[in-house]
This record gives sequence, structure tokens and C-alpha cells, in this order.
Amino acid sequence: MATTTAKVPNTSATASSAGSDLNGMAARAAARTLKARLVEFATGHFKVPESQIAFIDDRVQLGNRTVRFEELIEAAYLGRVSLSATGYFKTPDVHFDDKAFAGHPFLYFAYGAAVSEVTIDSLTGEYRVERVDILHDVGRSLNPAIDIGQIEGGFIQGMGWLTTEEVWWDEKGRLRTHAPSTYKIPAIGDRPAILNVALMANSEFRAETPYWSKAVGEPPLVLAISVHQALIEAVAACGVSRPKLDAPATPERVLLAIVGAGGTGA
Repeated sequence: MATTTAKVPNTSATASSAGSDLNGMAARAAARTLKARLVEFATGHFKVPESQIAFIDDRVQLGNRTVRFEELIEAAYLGRVSLSATGYFKTPDVHFDDKAFAGHPFLYFAYGAAVSEVTIDSLTGEYRVERVDILHDVGRSLNPAIDIGQIEGGFIQGMGWLTTEEVWWDEKGRLRTHAPSTYKIPAIGDRPAILNVALMANSEFRAETPYWSKAVGEPPLVLAISVHQALIEAVAACGVSRPKLDAPATPERVLLAIVGAGGTGA
């Protein structure tokens, strides 16, 4: 559900790709609180020592007997045991000195690599992103399908940032790229014809994250730099020795990079 202090007090925003890290670990803390509460109840209700209680899938091992998880919950409910808990989590060992510009501001780093192939029309400056291959580090993926979707989305967003999303004001200081009709975010037709995404196997990663996973919401955005660099290489292939191509690399800027620098236009 949406973050709201009407349901959970003192919540943090789901931002900076920290949703799974913070909320996942907080949920784990709450679950462990509940588990400890249920174990304490079970020792008295079922007359078994704590060492002989184990939670296995949807059942609970109680010494020599096994009961359904629902049976334990029902008994705990009737025994007036609280079945809700609040969990909080603080990222450990994170610190940074703004004055000394030193410290450890992040728990971990996520790594990625991308190779992009583009085709440009040297007569108009128009171009297509033909193919992109991405390899990204996600630690131990919580959900590969979601992670791949996040990587694709982040990359396409970055591609728009570096190619089509031009912000400009007129001579009177009025913002003219103020709506989807003028501010060109990527559409489905801008997606590369071939977009391959692979998750790097990083079983060695260990940190205070849910199941040793890594966030992958925003990091893939910077991989779109490969598209901008590919456009520079394509301009160079038109006979421009030292291409100058500012971002966003709109078709107009691509054409000016070719013609204005004395390219062959071939």
C-alpha cells in the first residue's frame, strides 16, 4: 500500500532505490519479533521446550508432533497473543563527513555494463538505437523478472535523458518544454529493436539486505551513456575527427555535429 502515516507512523519515503533494502529488512525484523512471540507462547501452550520448536513451510514442528501454522496462530489468537508487530531498520555503518569529504556513504555499490549500437541518417540527423546488451549486478536477485524490468526501464529513462529530453526557455525566460507535447520522453517505439539484459551471478555478495540482494531501480539509468557514446562514434564515422555532441543528443544536434564540423555527410 502507499506510504501513509495513518497506517504506519514515522515512515520513510520509497526513494533512492532503497525500498526493498529498508522495508524488506524492517519486515524481517517485525517477522522475527512475531516468531519469538509465537515460540514463547508455544512453549507454554504445547508444553515443549523452545529448542524443539521449528517453523517448516506451512507447518510447525513441536517436539514429536506437527501442527498446521494456522492452528498455532488460532491458538495464539485465542490466547490473546498480539499477532502484529512493527519493524524498523537502519542501514549500518553508513557515515560521511561533508567537510572532510570522507566516509562510507553507501552500504554497497551496484555494477553494470552496457554496449549500444546505433544507426544515424547523416542527411537528417535522425537515428535509431538498434541493439543494447546489458549485464548488471543485483547481488542475489529477489525476483529476476522484476529486476530485469527495472533495468530495462532505468536504461530507457536514461536514454531519454541523454537523447530527447531537451529543456529550453524562450528569450523571455518562459519554459517551453513544459508538457509531453514539447518535452519528448521515450515512447515504446524508441525501445531498441534488440534489448538483452542479463543478471550477473554474484553469490559472494554479503550485506545487510534482504537475502543478499542489491537495489537496481536507478543505477541502470547511467548505462544509457553508452547510447550517447555510440552516437559520437557514429558521427565520427561520418568523417568528423573530434565530434562534439552535447546532451541531449537530439537529431538536430547530431546533424549539426556532422555538418557543422565539416563531416562528409556520407
